[in-house]
Amino acid sequence: MPGSGTARVALTPAAADWLVKLTEIHGPLMFHQSGGCCDGSSPMCYPDGDFKIGGSDIHLGDLAVEGLAPIGFYMSRSQFEYWKHTHLTVDVVKGRGSGFSVEAPEGVRFMIRSRLFSDEESAALNG
Repeated sequence: MPGSGTARVALTPAAADWLVKLTEIHGPLMFHQSGGCCDGSSPMCYPDGDFKIGGSDIHLGDLAVEGLAPIGFYMSRSQFEYWKHTHLTVDVVKGRGSGFSVEAPEGVRFMIRSRLFSDEESAALNG
């Protein structure tokens, strides 16, 4: 969250490497955390702007990858109520997902690794 030093979302180095490759193919990217449609609860990666963000979506933060524009990460407000105590890390594994995410044809899929925020992190996020 701005000014707190505590992020709600992060990337593994492997996911960052894939985002560089996928940006070369598709241009700037964005994520929306799926709520269970298509590929379970996988983070879905789209060319920036291809997924229409609405008033019920929350911007959890921007993922930073050296040499790329910030990659926005969004989630629906109702789903955020379940995940608000959780730090999310975008990772990538071998295997083809079954959604509309841009990595699907590449033989890999993005996935979320999560953990609860510590008391200190929660305090920083909640002011």
